[in-house]
Amino acid sequence: MSDRILVVDDEEIIRDSLTFILRKEGYEVDEAKNGQEAFEKVSAISYDIVITDIEMPEMRGTELLAKIAARSPQTFVIIITAYGSIETAIDALRKGAYDYILKPIEFDNMLIRVKKLLDHRDLALENSLLRKEINRQYDFHQIIGSSPAMQRVFDVIQKVAKSEGTVLISGKSGTGKELVARAIHYNSKRQYKRFAAINCGAIVETLFESELFGHKKGSFTGAVSDKDGILKVAEGGTILLDEVTEIPFHLQVKLLRALEQREIFPIGGNDAIKIDVRLVAATNKNIREEVAANRFREDLFYRLNVVEIHLPSLTERADDLPLLINHFIELYRNQMGKNIKGVTNQAMNVLMHYQWKGEVRELQNVIERAIIFCDSDYIDVQHLPDYMHTLSNEPGLEPSFGASLKDATKNFMRRHILQVLQRHVSDKEAAAKELGISLSSLYRKMDELHIPVKQP
Repeated sequence: MSDRILVVDDEEIIRDSLTFILRKEGYEVDEAKNGQEAFEKVSAISYDIVITDIEMPEMRGTELLAKIAARSPQTFVIIITAYGSIETAIDALRKGAYDYILKPIEFDNMLIRVKKLLDHRDLALENSLLRKEINRQYDFHQIIGSSPAMQRVFDVIQKVAKSEGTVLISGKSGTGKELVARAIHYNSKRQYKRFAAINCGAIVETLFESELFGHKKGSFTGAVSDKDGILKVAEGGTILLDEVTEIPFHLQVKLLRALEQREIFPIGGNDAIKIDVRLVAATNKNIREEVAANRFREDLFYRLNVVEIHLPSLTERADDLPLLINHFIELYRNQMGKNIKGVTNQAMNVLMHYQWKGEVRELQNVIERAIIFCDSDYIDVQHLPDYMHTLSNEPGLEPSFGASLKDATKNFMRRHILQVLQRHVSDKEAAAKELGISLSSLYRKMDELHIPVKQP
């Protein structure tokens, strides 16, 4: 669909000339002979650009500009003015006009300005859509899990994201600490600023201070130019310090001072540089044990630990395994263009029984590999890694998740209902039919077994 432009001028020859030139370039063009007529058209039709004279009967161009800004803020306005009235045009720019052109109008110049304005509009729209996609991707609702342990995590993320509090995320490697940090950032008021992550365990100790705080040219051998540290690079945004316990002990006090004073001193610099960043720290170690062993400063720990989020291991959230498996199947089958519907019962049993030492990251890799090798509708045991095949032959493969027969039965029933719901994409009526029960009985069972009515 062509871009739509409204030309507003009380001089017919100017209206006709602009309309002719713009239509020749492929734009859809309407005309209005005064501001009042133009506003009526803007109220009825959506325009990409309005090109309007300033001095007109019934309604001046500046008044039309104000009305358009209130009624149709997505519409760009270009002001036409005589050379002697350039101050009026500048005033219009202050009030929201995007550009102005001078009389006598140079049509080539006018077309260039229109094209640049539309290109700017397209780029702004693309950026807006990208931001929405990023927000959707890192919305905490997209973090998979319906177990009570994960619901507590979601609740904390939702509350802390709107604040400026420092957050400490703990959990084993592979549990998704960076994903949670990004969810906090992209649901905060800093979401349009930079999110920067740095793995403290991957930095050479001699370069640590420079990476965090920056340095000045000539401050040490190899410092051939000024360099901003990550605390400055992420200005206005959020920093994730992953594996925070690996920060050298002698630099921890400097980080503490930076957080408390909101300023840093680069290596070789004498002047303080103000910073505005939000800090999220993450660790896979027991940080309290690190403090007790004098490997991590107690005062820095308390400064970081304003809000703590503990990410449960898969052992602590076994109920989420079918949801995670289904999520990764959907992710990779779309990427690879395969019509894989799910996993066989035997393969599901292997996946449920396996001890996921690599946590969610290992599970994701296993499902990606299985989809690569799967040439049927369902992932089976032979599509799983070789080291998992022997599990399928072990007696008592179905895991016992309860100390009593009653608990084990309830857990098996919960998992079976979840799998059937996933297979039918949460179509409760179809799920109830496959389970051989009425729809009302399914809802009662879901309530009894704490299965969310709305599936992730």
